[in-house]
Amino acid sequence: MTDGPSRAAAAVMIRPCEEADVAAITAIYHHHVLHGAASFEIEPPDAAEMARRRRAVLDGGYPYLVAEQAGRVVGYAYASAHRPRPAYRNTVENSVYVEPGRERQGIGHVLLAALLEECEQRGFRQVVAVIGDSGHEASIGLHRALGFRMVGTLQSAGFKFGRWIDIVLMQRALGPGDDTPPTR
Repeated sequence: MTDGPSRAAAAVMIRPCEEADVAAITAIYHHHVLHGAASFEIEPPDAAEMARRRRAVLDGGYPYLVAEQAGRVVGYAYASAHRPRPAYRNTVENSVYVEPGRERQGIGHVLLAALLEECEQRGFRQVVAVIGDSGHEASIGLHRALGFRMVGTLQSAGFKFGRWIDIVLMQRALGPGDDTPPTR
């Protein structure tokens, strides 16, 4: 991954996710569940479940964005609660997925940058990336390029595709981070 978005990403429009985007999001996620270790799900959820999850993110006050290119959804990103307990309310966890065949074109970079900006505008102070597979250099590089730092690896945290898979934890401060008490 480069340090910034490519020319192909310049043609990408980032916008809030709409209910009409659920079918495209479901298809993108379906591929990643079946063929990648970014998600530890084994069976891809259907569109109704993806719509329910989207609604829960939005109802929780978190951002959910899509990347659109030539009128087609080519990726999505959202933030959600890192943990459910109240003391974690200023920390979010991010998720970014790009349509198969469009990886390494800068779409994820543009999506994640927009998501971080939106999280900061909403007053969140920390964002955590939970990256499936310590060998997922593209995702690790994407997060590193946007200011995340490595904070740990949970070895063999999941078992998928007949092998043990690590989880990489990365973190980035938002706004004033932990320099001042939160306002939320």
